[in-house]
Order: sequence, then structure tokens, then C-alpha cells
Amino acid sequence: MEHIKQNFSIKDLEHLSGIKAHTIRIWEKRYDILNPERTDTNIRTYNGENLQKLLNIAFLNSHGYKISRISKMEEEEINNLVKRISASSSEENRAKNSFKLAMMNFDDRLFQRTYNKLREKRSFREVFHDVFLPLLEEIGLLWQTDTIKPIHEHYIVELIKQKIYLNIADLRAEVPEEDDPKLYVLFLPENEIHDVGILYLNYELLNAGKNAIYLGPSLPLDNMDYLMKLHENLVFVSYLTITPVNTNVHEFISDFQEKICQEKNHELLLFGQRTKEVQKNDLSENVKVHSSILDFINTL
Repeated sequence: MEHIKQNFSIKDLEHLSGIKAHTIRIWEKRYDILNPERTDTNIRTYNGENLQKLLNIAFLNSHGYKISRISKMEEEEINNLVKRISASSSEENRAKNSFKLAMMNFDDRLFQRTYNKLREKRSFREVFHDVFLPLLEEIGLLWQTDTIKPIHEHYIVELIKQKIYLNIADLRAEVPEEDDPKLYVLFLPENEIHDVGILYLNYELLNAGKNAIYLGPSLPLDNMDYLMKLHENLVFVSYLTITPVNTNVHEFISDFQEKICQEKNHELLLFGQRTKEVQKNDLSENVKVHSSILDFINTL
């Protein structure tokens, strides 16, 4: 796939590399490490090659190499040194940088190569927790600082979701060993669309041999009637990140109790950032808040 040229500000480079803009300016002036273009108003702009070079320089600098020494190296020498050190350094950080570059350049092949290399030594769970979760947190910060646009976030998130779906499909192909009467019903409330977390939770439940179905984002609670007519032993699971927009978590729980629990006190398991608004002591017995997916899975 042909790389799409990107233009970055010095602040973008700071957020992506972890090197302060002030330091980048000093390195440019003193060591001539980057060659930014300038706009008509004399503002620096950097291309993808500048970003890749700065990431490599930052990597070497963090491993004890002084900028004065790095600046005297040819680009090929820098790349080879990075590869040699990378062999014994944090695989997670290398992978995160590769995924970020894939995101910035919309590069499917780089994403796939990086993922395949991780899977040679790690389970999908390890890849998700050690690399994808920290990556998603960093991407959230990049989006908040306007370093990346929604198109970049959507692109990388959809690629990660594809991997979750593929691993779910592999589990679906196997016959569950445990015949658990419970059916876990995973869904997101109305207006909640961030489904990476609950998709991964679906994978973990299936991996634990549980019966689980995922009903998708932004689902009205009224629709659950159809399901409750067919199944008695239901456990409802939801993941709250940003929304409900026009309500708070307590109102969502109250709505659940009113619409779902008229005839039976169905369990409601809640995950995600928004659950921090809830005091566990205030919850009914059928509603449980879990701080993390792994903590929950360990209780199964």
C-alpha cells in the first residue's frame, strides 16, 4: 500500500515521540537532524520521513546514545542500530510505534506485519493487554491534543476490532466444554458507540467456555423483551466509556431495573470509565461494577 504523505507540526512530533518541542528545536539548530519545510508564515512542517527519523533518534537517545553522536551517523547506520538494540529492548514499545506509524500512514501491511510478529510469541490476550490497550490510551491522548484526527483513530480502532472478531470466530468454531446455563448478553446503551472494550470482553467470556452473545452498540433496553421471552437465565453486561450522553450511570441503572427486572432480578455487570461515578455501596445486589476485564474473568 502506498504511503500517504502526512504533514506534522512540531507539537505533533512532541506528542508522537515524547521529545519536547523545545528540545527538537535545539537538536535541529545545533545538529541539523531534521529538515522541516516552512510555510509562508515561517512555521515548521514535518513529513513522515522526519517523524520516522525522530522516533529512531528518540529511541537511541533513550538507550544512552548522546544526540551529538547520533547526529554524525548516516540514516542507514541509525536504522541498523535501532534494529540491533530493538532485538533486546521492549517489544511492546516497538510494536506500539509501528502501529502508530501504520495509523498515520493508513498502512495495512505494516499493521499486519507488526501484529503477526507479536502473535509468533504471544497469545491474543497478551497482545491485547500488553500492546493494544496501552496503544488505545495513547491514541486517545493524541486525539485530545489534536495530533491525530478522527479518521486516524477510526482506522486503527477498526483494525483492532477486526482482530477481536477473527479471534471470536476461532472460538465459535470450537464446541464449548462447559455447559453453563447462563447466557451473557453484551450490549452498549443508547448513544454509546465505543465497542472495543465490550467486544474484547465477549472474546474473554467465550474463551472461558461461557455462552455469550453480543448485541452491539446503542441498543434501547426496550428491545430486550424479545430475548427475555426465549431465555430465562440471562446476565446483562455493558461497557460505559463516554455516554449515556443525556443521563448519568445511576439513571441508566434505574432504567435497567425498571425495564428488565420487573419479573426477575437479572444480573447487570458494568465495566468502563463511567463506572467510576458509581459508589458500590449504593448498588442493588443484582448490579455489579468490575474495575477490569481480567479481574472479572479470574472470578469465572
